[in-house]
Amino acid sequence: MNTAIEAFNALKKTMDSYSPIGAETWAAFMDIGKYRELKKHQVLYALGEIPPSFAFVYSGLFRTFITDENGNEYNKNFFYEGTFPGSMTALLRHEPSQFALVALEPAQIIEIDFPAYRSLLHAREDLKLFQIYYLERNWLLAKDAREVAIVQEDATQRYLQFIADYPFLVERLPQHHIASHLGITPTQLSRIRKKL
Repeated sequence: MNTAIEAFNALKKTMDSYSPIGAETWAAFMDIGKYRELKKHQVLYALGEIPPSFAFVYSGLFRTFITDENGNEYNKNFFYEGTFPGSMTALLRHEPSQFALVALEPAQIIEIDFPAYRSLLHAREDLKLFQIYYLERNWLLAKDAREVAIVQEDATQRYLQFIADYPFLVERLPQHHIASHLGITPTQLSRIRKKL
């Protein structure tokens, strides 16, 4: 079996885990997706550009980040196998993205045309259910938990929670990226790790 077919099969399995996708919807969905390979450090979506699509990660690791006026980068999120990276606000508003999305490892993705996805979403009930369950789990619940953690937990608690939530990412991510995601400096993270 070739890699593109394997990637589409993984996408179908992931979507079905939220809500089953019917054969007709899946056939239409395959027409709006395109298999792509990216190199390490390759930009998937650039800061300041209007993205045409979002993606499904079959293999690889991505980070989304913003850059301040001094050139400092702040990691917003990480996307790994089975997740859907994209600049959703920019897609929904059709405006330039406020952050960049870059591959931290060589990656294989399915790139999904956003306008075509929206059209299909309006036409297919099974896709609507997938969208609802996906948003509930990954945007509403996860976003609330992260916002509470940033306000109420100290840096050590946030790091321990990151390890608990993403044990498979700890070895794959450089420490400075984890520190940026936690809102601390690499030096602070190094001190926390020594204490633990």
